[in-house]
Amino acid sequence: MSEKKAVVLLSGGLDSATTLAIAWREGFACHALTFRYGQRHAREVDAAKNVARSLGAVEHRVAQIDLRAFGGSALTDAQIQVPKDRADLGESTEIPVTYVPARNTIFLSYALAWAEVLGAFDLFLGVNSTDYSGYPDCRAEFIAAFEKMANLATAAAVQGKGRYQVHTPIIAMTKAQIIRLGTKLGVDYSLTHSCYDPDPAGRSCGRCDSCRLRLKGFAEAGLWDPVEYG
Repeated sequence: MSEKKAVVLLSGGLDSATTLAIAWREGFACHALTFRYGQRHAREVDAAKNVARSLGAVEHRVAQIDLRAFGGSALTDAQIQVPKDRADLGESTEIPVTYVPARNTIFLSYALAWAEVLGAFDLFLGVNSTDYSGYPDCRAEFIAAFEKMANLATAAAVQGKGRYQVHTPIIAMTKAQIIRLGTKLGVDYSLTHSCYDPDPAGRSCGRCDSCRLRLKGFAEAGLWDPVEYG
């Protein structure tokens, strides 16, 4: 088993699944971390468990936090509707209501804490700033700032045991490019879940931003999306 450890944030969606496959290809022993954070699309947690098992994570943990305590997002507040069929998908400069306040900052902080305990200095995150919904915490500037903070805030870095690096291997790729690469790496996309507002049976809506970007990516890749839509 590889001694080169990494903590990989794994949501259960296609981006994070592809990122896990990339980390594995690069020779890391992957410790996958998923969050049950009060999201309305909690089906993704089960998807993450299946993806972690399929892609050979050496360990998979599900951390329980509750961002519903703060709300402020259609994903954590049932009173806010998930946007459907947006005409300006990928074009608007407005940050959509599906943005969860400070989510990637919170998730990366947990990943950093676990990495320090594991003696790992590599974190993998499947953010994407090409075909995405306009979230500010998916940008390269944010990743660079977090990485700088990580190397100032941890005993392991301050004591010179290593330097933390946040890997974002798909940040500049289109969804089609991500899907093609993941397919080559053996990602089973039927195990993944992307929908923000699945029906009671867990089927994807096909109309939210995440579903539409996913479907667009598969179409442009010339491939069939294997998940079930309601």
